[in-house]
Amino acid sequence: RPLGRLAEAADRLGRGERVDSLPESGPEETRRTVRAFNLMHERLDRFVRDRMTMLAAMAHDLRTPITTLRLRAEFIDDEEMRTKTIATLDEMQAMAEATLAFAQVDAAGEPTRATDIAALVESVVEDLAAQALDVTLAGQADRLVLPCRPLALRRALINVVENANRYGGAARVSVARDDRSVRICVDDRGPGIAEAELERVFEPFVRLEHSRNRETGGAGLGLAIARSVVRAHGGNLWLENRSEGGLRATIALPYPS
Repeated sequence: RPLGRLAEAADRLGRGERVDSLPESGPEETRRTVRAFNLMHERLDRFVRDRMTMLAAMAHDLRTPITTLRLRAEFIDDEEMRTKTIATLDEMQAMAEATLAFAQVDAAGEPTRATDIAALVESVVEDLAAQALDVTLAGQADRLVLPCRPLALRRALINVVENANRYGGAARVSVARDDRSVRICVDDRGPGIAEAELERVFEPFVRLEHSRNRETGGAGLGLAIARSVVRAHGGNLWLENRSEGGLRATIALPYPS
């Protein structure tokens, strides 16, 4: 069973789950393969941990100088200059906070457990609707239990729904299942996105020109975080323009038959 355990561990590692070192047993060739996997896993884990620690530290340490500069900006006499300076510092603060959130989510410290995806989606919709967001749940999905990191997946879904609400005016969420996956669709009533931009918006800190203002603009990390979380679960997140207008975000998670 050494190769079976190796295949299972590699699959779990690919989904972003925590994996313990494997016992190096069996024939010599198998032991060498398992030893190489353990070393790769150890180095990869250390690399990701060090990178996220540095990223989180930088984002955290930026808070103090930004706050100090904002306080000083309040004393600028020129009203137009003061307003622009404060707006820029607020944007920097939002980027620092989003970077910190990205580092914390990507650290993937949450254990995997069996979760009813339909109930999780319903909970997110109810919570966001209670915050006066225009969010509705279409239909009633059956119980759909998947192994996942529920807090991380919840954060990803919140990011997608908030994005739809911010740029599309409303969010209509639905859950369905096919032979291979569970699909969470989030539809909005916005103008859509140019086909050439549908992938680019998933890049960290990328925001389309029409969203670059304080009223609607986030830090440009929400969708990047969401896709990172979904892909760590072995799934995918993509955007597409709907024929009837608006944008659809689809989260697809593998569902064992």
